This record gives sequence, C-alpha cells and structure tokens, in this order.
Amino acid sequence: MHALIEWLYEKTGIKSFYVAIILGLLLFFILLFWEPIIIVRGIEFTIALAPLWLPFFLLRIGWHLWLNYKRSSYIAAQNNVLLEIRIPREVTKSPLAMEAVLAGLHLGPGETTWINRYIEGKVRPWFSLELVSIEGKIHFYIWTRAIIAPRIKSQFYAQFPEVEILEVEDYTRYVSFNIKEHNLWSCEYKLTKPDAYPIKTYIDYGLDKDPKEEFKVDPLAHLMEILGAVGPGEHMWIQLMIRQNKDEKHVPGTIFGKKGLRDEADEIIEEMKKNASTTYTDAITGAERAGFPLFTEGERETMKAIERSVGKLQFDVGIRFMYLATLEKFSLVHIYSGVNAFKQFNSPSLNGFSGSGGDFGFDYPWQEWFGYRTYVKKKQFDAYIRRAYFHYPYKNQPMILNTEELATLYHLPSSTIQTPTVERIASRRGEAPSNLPI
Repeated sequence: MHALIEWLYEKTGIKSFYVAIILGLLLFFILLFWEPIIIVRGIEFTIALAPLWLPFFLLRIGWHLWLNYKRSSYIAAQNNVLLEIRIPREVTKSPLAMEAVLAGLHLGPGETTWINRYIEGKVRPWFSLELVSIEGKIHFYIWTRAIIAPRIKSQFYAQFPEVEILEVEDYTRYVSFNIKEHNLWSCEYKLTKPDAYPIKTYIDYGLDKDPKEEFKVDPLAHLMEILGAVGPGEHMWIQLMIRQNKDEKHVPGTIFGKKGLRDEADEIIEEMKKNASTTYTDAITGAERAGFPLFTEGERETMKAIERSVGKLQFDVGIRFMYLATLEKFSLVHIYSGVNAFKQFNSPSLNGFSGSGGDFGFDYPWQEWFGYRTYVKKKQFDAYIRRAYFHYPYKNQPMILNTEELATLYHLPSSTIQTPTVERIASRRGEAPSNLPI
C-alpha cells in the first residue's frame, strides 16, 4: 500500500490522502456500475492477448531490475569519505574562485561505453556539498568517493591556499532518528521555471568585481543566519547533490527522446522572438510596417542571462533541507526559515527555488493511514545519510545548474559575514622558511 500510494504521488503530484480517496471512489464506482460479466470478459480478453503484451512487460521489468541490481552493487562497493572545509578567518576572493573549484569536479568517468553502463553497472561519480548546523555550529562538508578526495583537495588549495581540508567522521552517524523522541521536517527544492532560466547569482550581486569588504553583499549571509539560529538538541542540514550533466533530460510524450539544455534555451528564445512585436509605425506615412523583432529591455536582459548560463559547465543538482530536533525543541519557526532559505537567489524575470515535499504534520487521524507519514520521514532521513538522489532506491528528477549558480549557493563565506557560529581557522597556515638550518 505504501509503495502504490507513493508511486501515484510521484506520478501525479497528488498527496497521499487524496490518492487514497481517489482509489476508494474508483473502486466503489467500478463495483456499483459495472456488471460482473463485463469484468470477467475483460479479464479473459486481457489474458488471451498475454502472448503479445506480457513478454514486453516482463522484459521491461527485468531490464530495470537488472540495472538497479548492478548499479546498487557498484555503488555499495565504493569507498566514500567526508571532507570538512575549515574556513580561514579572512576570505577575500569572490565566488568566482569557487566556480573554478567546481569546474574541476565536472567529472564523468565510469560511463564511457555501454558495457560500463549496462553490464558492469558503473555510474559517474556524484558529490554532496553540505552546509550543516549541529546545534548552532556551522560546518562546510563535501562527501565524495575516496579516490577523488585528493583531486578535491588540490582544487581547493589552488584557489584558497589558507583553507584546511580534513577527512572527518560522518556527522550523521551520531544522530539517530526516533519518531518517539524526535521530529523531522525535510523538503527538496525545485526550480520555478525551466532549467535554462538562471537564478540570481553572485554576478548579479556584483561580487565578480571584487568590491571592498565593506561594500560586499554576500547572498550566503542570510543562509548562515538561518543555520546559526538553531540551538541545543537541534540540527539543520542542507545538502546539494551534484554530478556532471550529460543532456539526459527526457522529452515528455516520447519513449527515447532526450533534450539538452542548449535545445531548451533555443526553444525559449525562439518563443520570445515569436511573441515580440515585429511591426513599427512609419514616421512619415503613419502606416504599420513589418520589421525585426522589437524586444523590451527586460527581454534583452533575460536572453543575455540565458545565453550566459547555457555557455557554462552544467551539473545535475538535487537540493535537500532537513531540520531534526527533539520533540521539546522542535520549532515551526525554523521550518518557515527552511521554506524561504533560498529566496535571495530568486528573480521574478528569471528563475528561483520553491520548496516541495515537506509537511507540517497532520490534523486528522485519516491523514496518517497505515503510518504513511512516519514512513516518509524515515525514508527522507535514510536518503540524506546515504547521499542518494540519482539512483535507486531514491531516484529523483534533478534540476540543472551551472558552475556560476552552484558557486553562488555554495562558496566560502566572505569576511563580511559575521555570524559567530561559522567555524573559522584561528590562525593562518604557512610554509616554513626555506633557509632554516638542517
């Protein structure tokens, strides 16, 4: 029952309570109006045609089971590590430096040939960029395969020589979710418009020009204040799951059709051209004449932003927000903060984020049929600690963000952010003088 309701929710977007009502009403009307003989004949007809449809049905199911098995086996065999990025007291570089780091993570090994993908079950690596508040103390983490960890360190040290990157124990191991002792709220963020529309980035905030510290407006400051507001017995975790994008977006209404981000951007711009005015008034005769498309200033800026966005390296991205606290400490205020945590990156003319999948509990007993919501909370917690998003059993449809957008969401906070709970290195790391006596 859980699986059926969840499948219908994922396919239709209808909440579980309404799905259960729809199923009940559908069964009621079938039993009320259909003659038993019609049902029997329909079943007989379906069985008679089984040699035509059953092999394809079984083949499709078998293929998915095979892929899930091979990929799950491959993923389980990987050795993963968690790296903590310890931030220096002064960060003067703009998020452009973080964009260079992320470009170095645009990796796609493992899926080169069809043998790699479908026989061996290999999948390209993904990373989890994490902003974590543990009882108010803010940490920056990156979860990755152990074999890729040295590359991540070298990318960071090349751009931020003062940082410290340490392999640490997974903080999720020290937190257990017990429904009798804790409450949990989690949501995932989706884009409000098609992927080709960019969000508001650090360039829109003027940080690409490296202004003086007193004039910087770091969009991460709002997020740091939200994370720093939790106290003892409370945890607030943000997870950005990323992997190299390979233009695998499925085209609705087709079986094998796929569309890349460039194709989507061209369609949007072409539609804007069609909707733009193509006539002008002759200054002498006053007659309407055909001409080139006439765009408003806002439309020009939108097209320029889209062109700039699709010209950069792209990632498949899934973003989760999780708030976990003991029953006596759980606060709705932090839930509202989570819903609006990314609003500073929203732009009415471009793109933005909206939270989905979270719930505020239930008001009536029938909304908790079969313990469904408790089951969902446990599943959300399990998906987070597994860092699972792109593959079975927690496969989701990711959005597409480029390096500029990711660097806006996840970068080392500048010195203008004075949130006291942001962990910073007390002293600078330096090399010993080369002329020391041996």
